[in-house]
Amino acid sequence: MATRSMINMAALAAAALALPVSIGLLAPAAHADSGGTFGPACSSVPKEGSGSLAGMAQDPVATAASHNPALSTLVAAVKKAGLVDTLNNAQNITVFAPTNDAFKKIPKADLAKVLANRDQLTKILTYHVVGEKIAPNQLPKGSFKTLEGAKLTTDGSDGKYKVNGTANIVCGNIRTSNATVYLIDSVLMPPK
Repeated sequence: MATRSMINMAALAAAALALPVSIGLLAPAAHADSGGTFGPACSSVPKEGSGSLAGMAQDPVATAASHNPALSTLVAAVKKAGLVDTLNNAQNITVFAPTNDAFKKIPKADLAKVLANRDQLTKILTYHVVGEKIAPNQLPKGSFKTLEGAKLTTDGSDGKYKVNGTANIVCGNIRTSNATVYLIDSVLMPPK
């Protein structure tokens, strides 16, 4: 009888220890940024809702970008180029996403001309997409083939990285359901 109650006590103790662990596995992550996002612009990402880091992680990349107010110009360009479904259906990609401020660096007349030329717009936008997920530890001295066909490079260290030596990553390692996103402060131009 004593042995049976000792076994029952041991089973109860094991269950009591396992319960918090199993509850922790079922609970949503408290902070999506604990996944390693970095950069000064990460603090401007909404803290909650579909445009937050946790919200963006639930959607495919083009949909997630549409919820982030800092990416409205990029989203409009992606729609104009007809790339929404392409980006949303791709798997394991990386997007170097120019912010609205990045697009503001382009003279308005030049930007209007690019937006009116679907082929050129598609070429520029697909130059911002790499067909593999790129982790932060791959950014120092990185070289990656884009969907446009040309390569882009990354370099830097300690959370301060540049793309092609010109665009700063201002918020990096954002997760969506199908992509890793790095917000950049300049629009990248593919080599001619």
